[in-house]
Amino acid sequence: MILSDDKCEFLEKIASFLSPKDVELIFVDSKEMQEINLEQRKQDKSTDVLSFPLENIDEKLPLGSIVINTELAKSKAKELGHSYEEEVSLLFIHAMLHLLGFDHEKDRGEMREREKELIEHFNLPKSLIIRTLG
Repeated sequence: MILSDDKCEFLEKIASFLSPKDVELIFVDSKEMQEINLEQRKQDKSTDVLSFPLENIDEKLPLGSIVINTELAKSKAKELGHSYEEEVSLLFIHAMLHLLGFDHEKDRGEMREREKELIEHFNLPKSLIIRTLG
């Protein structure tokens, strides 16, 4: 289940498919994202999505938190010609995989391949596959 003030039923299927655990989902603007990125990662710039896994010492705890920049998601969706929901779905999949331990900066393409499988499974635009493999 997703915890969010926003209406994001379209992400529930993805969340429950990947993990039975709850996920905190937070939507922010570019300014807020830049502040979070600076505070948490010492990077003074905005980004599209961040994920913060929780240590799984207690099964009742959520898997972690996902922060999505709505401004960047809207502009990227418009730029690439797909819907805002599709863009948010891609960002959510990417962040969920990070919460589950995947790391595209260290693996040999496993995370990108899993993203591709999930994009196909959830019938998202094929153009999103090319983007994740880039």
